[in-house]
Amino acid sequence: MEKQNQIDQVESHIHPKGITPLFLTEMWERLSYYGMRALLVLYLVKSLGFSDADAGAVYAFYTSFVYLTPVLGGYLTDRFLSYQFSIYLGSFLMLCGHISLAFSDLSFFYLGLVLLALGNGFFKPNMSTIFGRLYDGKPGLRDSGFTIFYMGINLGGLIGPIICGSLGERVDWHLGFLSAGVGMAIGMVVFYFGSKRLPDSIWKKESYQLTAVNLNLDDKQTKPKILLIVLLSFFSIFFWMAFEQMGSSLNLFALRNTDRYLFGFEVPASVLQSINPLFILIFGPLVSILWSALSKRNQNPNPVMKFVLSLVLLGIGFLVMVVAAKYAETGVAVSILFLVFVYFWNTLSELCLSPVGLSFVSFMAPTKYASVLMGIWFLSNAFGHYAAGILSGYQNQWGSMANFYGFFVICSFFGAFLLYGIYLIKKKSILALLTGKEAPNSI
Repeated sequence: MEKQNQIDQVESHIHPKGITPLFLTEMWERLSYYGMRALLVLYLVKSLGFSDADAGAVYAFYTSFVYLTPVLGGYLTDRFLSYQFSIYLGSFLMLCGHISLAFSDLSFFYLGLVLLALGNGFFKPNMSTIFGRLYDGKPGLRDSGFTIFYMGINLGGLIGPIICGSLGERVDWHLGFLSAGVGMAIGMVVFYFGSKRLPDSIWKKESYQLTAVNLNLDDKQTKPKILLIVLLSFFSIFFWMAFEQMGSSLNLFALRNTDRYLFGFEVPASVLQSINPLFILIFGPLVSILWSALSKRNQNPNPVMKFVLSLVLLGIGFLVMVVAAKYAETGVAVSILFLVFVYFWNTLSELCLSPVGLSFVSFMAPTKYASVLMGIWFLSNAFGHYAAGILSGYQNQWGSMANFYGFFVICSFFGAFLLYGIYLIKKKSILALLTGKEAPNSI
């Protein structure tokens, strides 16, 4: 018995084998998404002649719908569909979307964006849900596991802009979009073969019907869990509103105000979108090790405190951007190092919030509402992405670029201060929920 206990203790600190196929599937899907995203605003401005405001609006609507549709996709999966079918359906719709973008007609362009958003709605929440279910018996490794999963996302995010961005800016825009579709097709093949190696238990779902009676918000555990998910989802809006400037206003800053020559070669602006995922791959393992080590010592910060830290780090990153904007306003092309430092701080911020948020929702959500609550997490992302795109389109109307980026400094620090204040007031209730103890009816 003692030997078995020792074996169980060792295995409790080992990640489940099923993470590999899900890691690779997510990597290829994100390669297609981030490769396409790196081109989107640049294509609208440089090729189609859109104004910054119009390009920002298209970016806002597309990226927000990408994170809005998981609410619908999560509900339909919980209510009617299997996880496998939803992932295949989402993958197929996204593949069709990338192919549609390969045509030059503007109607095909908009059709492609719609298909990509709809496909993501079925793919995204269910991939995150089944990955989280791999850790049902290993809660101490959940944050670390989602950080590894997040590295798969960012490995795709690193490669996508390099391949799709280089082809799109240097050769042909539509070839760049088509190359993103190739990545999606490979992801479908990987999932088909890899899913056969996953445990049967992660595919099983409880009977579900979203009604006021079934949801039972008076349940002592269900209601506060949902409220805590909603609270952190709300504060993630502060993060995404600032962070997603990377694909919009910071992308245009790289194009217009940055000296992109390295060793006599001009780096395409879209390729700079790979800096953030490169940093994720460098620092992601270190953060994963850090969370695991702190978890063994019972010193791992809880998700709320990680969110507070994330917003502080994000504010520091945009302070660097304020300095870069002040230099750019003198008419000088600023060093590429400014964007490197901005993305460095943004990356540290992202590692404390995005994978932690995925882990938190998969852990906290009652099983039979798992996909729809994951969809609500992505709904908050949708609000943040929409705000990011709209704000980016009007960056020239803030009096100066420094004022524009200073706004995100203020929002980030204010969000951190407000969330920390709520945590201090409701600390006892929040800790009771996070530790699995009986919680009061509200947080």
